[in-house]
Amino acid sequence: MTKFEIFDTQPKTYRLSDFDYELPEELIAQYPTKKRGDSRMLVVYPDKEIWEDKHIQDFVDYLEPGDCLVYNDTRVFPAKLMAKKDKTDATVEVFLLRELENQIWEILVKPARKVRIGNKLRFNDEIYSDVIDNTVSGGRVIRHNCSREIFMDFVMKHGHSPLPPYIRRKSEPMDRERYQTIFAKKLGAVAAPTAGLHFDENQVKKIKEKGVTLVPITLHIGLGTFRPVMVEDLHRHHMDSEYFEISEESAEIINKAREAGNRIVAMGASVVRALESSLITGIEVNPKKGWTDKFIFPPYEIKVVDVLLTNLHQPKSTLLILVSSFVDRNFLLKAYKHAVEEKYRFLSYGDAMLIL
Repeated sequence: MTKFEIFDTQPKTYRLSDFDYELPEELIAQYPTKKRGDSRMLVVYPDKEIWEDKHIQDFVDYLEPGDCLVYNDTRVFPAKLMAKKDKTDATVEVFLLRELENQIWEILVKPARKVRIGNKLRFNDEIYSDVIDNTVSGGRVIRHNCSREIFMDFVMKHGHSPLPPYIRRKSEPMDRERYQTIFAKKLGAVAAPTAGLHFDENQVKKIKEKGVTLVPITLHIGLGTFRPVMVEDLHRHHMDSEYFEISEESAEIINKAREAGNRIVAMGASVVRALESSLITGIEVNPKKGWTDKFIFPPYEIKVVDVLLTNLHQPKSTLLILVSSFVDRNFLLKAYKHAVEEKYRFLSYGDAMLIL
């Protein structure tokens, strides 16, 4: 029996091992395509259980006038910095995760064993941070000696792009631009909403000309998007909290489109999480600002989104599991097997999948 063997019936309760498949390491994209819009796109039809090999430039052909295309306008900030620890002068890598309040941040450090409460991390002659606490996930909490404006100005000038852990190379200058969508506006993510990486201005123009409405929402993707699921029972997995915002204007446009019988198309899994997290009762999207730790896995019924554009995801990842709420798991794994055989490029800098 192979990991891709297709069963006749679906189990009522899924376990982590149900979402495993063989991903050859050479198919994990280490670099983006030469230019945006060069990626392939695997189009799947869940109802018919068929697929077709297309190109991301064909995406507009699958849209209909009146469709509502919802995108994530989060902006990745250069979250990796180098610091010197006081007294020993040891070099420490600092990964900024999120700002807890003014001048106070949650971070990860390497090597973690060398950084303890009470240490100072010095970034230059003027800027340093005091380590004031530990976190349950093995990180640290630091407090800066300067204003938020001064610190963020330093980060934007000297920080490095935080590439996913499966990209086995150091970040390069081009990553600052390519690991960022053209929709990026609101600073706060440490990982890009990768479905948006495929688009350039020309594609957006064609989408608008087709009569499709583009609607922004925000979800600041955290490092938890790469965190492996460590339990077989999916009910026991806890997602890291991520901040999201849906404006009154965006919620109104989405709800009116649904009332008119038009489709809601999500550009990425982060959009799905934000929209589903806004629901209180029923299927109406609510304007909301706050944190979500919502974990979407089958048999959860997606209530807002009709069509999903997403990348090809890691085995046993929360992203692959979320996609399985749109598509029968057996058929999805069969489509993934095809993608492997056809040597699609996987993960953040890889190719796309369109689920109709």
